[in-house]
Amino acid sequence: MNETETTHQLKLEPADSSRLARLCGQFDEHLRQIEDKLEVQIKNRGNTFQLTGHPSRVKSACDVLKALYKDTHSDQYLSADDVHLLLRESLMDSDLPETPLNPGEVDHEAAELTIRTRKGLIKPRGDNQKAYVRQIFRNDINFGIGPAGTGKTYLAVACAVEALEAEKVRRILLVRPAVEAGEKLGFLPGDLAEKINPYLRPLYDALYEMLGFERVAKFIDRQVIEVAPLAYMRGRTLNNAFIILDESQNTTREQMKMFLTRIGFGSKAVITGDYTQIDLPRGTKSGLVHAMEVLNEVNGIGFSHFESRDVVRHTLVQRIVEAYDKFESTLPDNELNHGR
Repeated sequence: MNETETTHQLKLEPADSSRLARLCGQFDEHLRQIEDKLEVQIKNRGNTFQLTGHPSRVKSACDVLKALYKDTHSDQYLSADDVHLLLRESLMDSDLPETPLNPGEVDHEAAELTIRTRKGLIKPRGDNQKAYVRQIFRNDINFGIGPAGTGKTYLAVACAVEALEAEKVRRILLVRPAVEAGEKLGFLPGDLAEKINPYLRPLYDALYEMLGFERVAKFIDRQVIEVAPLAYMRGRTLNNAFIILDESQNTTREQMKMFLTRIGFGSKAVITGDYTQIDLPRGTKSGLVHAMEVLNEVNGIGFSHFESRDVVRHTLVQRIVEAYDKFESTLPDNELNHGR
């Protein structure tokens, strides 16, 4: 054994085979994920785990295993994303060890921010996701701004589903500007729904996961869930609705103002976007960038900003975002995205 390495035994209680199986993942994929990220070795027999590596990393791995095991309570499913987010938090807060809860003690903040849907519980991970969900709960208008893969759209849909099922709103509206890499709706085949559906696929995927295919189809037929391009919001007043405007970096200033002034009584709106991914014509300023400047200090409007470290997709996605950020930081202003 390397002189800088140590071996530590961790025993997780209670010894529940189902919970341990969820903790380890299929073919121990969650354990392998922890090993790769924290550079430790993990062996286990039942609820006893043996961890070998640098002392600080072994401690971090123990903390992650304890936290994940706590999350398996109440038959909660663990995904690779859950493991990734806890690992990221562990690496960020390695100098601030988590204070474990006493037996029977309730984590009130986690309980407060948990999003409940029929398909299960969804918990924000990391400080930025928690702040984002907290803002959505507190404010009627919220902006989620940051790179792809940070969970901003997924969490917005989760909050919308919870509000619908709790009868806090009567319907969900999914809105997106139909500007994608120079393509326009008129050149696409089919009716309005067939034209706009490809642009709303990420929102549909989240809805299917939380409500199931049949319920989503039924809600769309009954117009409980409505999908529409942003241009079709003009002239409407949206009451008792949860409205999500996705890819808002591709709105113009006029479109953003129009959208924000559609919001009526009993409604909540979440606007998501990434101002580094603007597809507007050259010389057109993004409505998202403009709103960040104009509305930043308006009471009742929440702004949540995500960074590359918040990416919850494949680890390479985070590295890609960071590489692009680093490269673009070296460019002169006139070579940066024209819409920023």
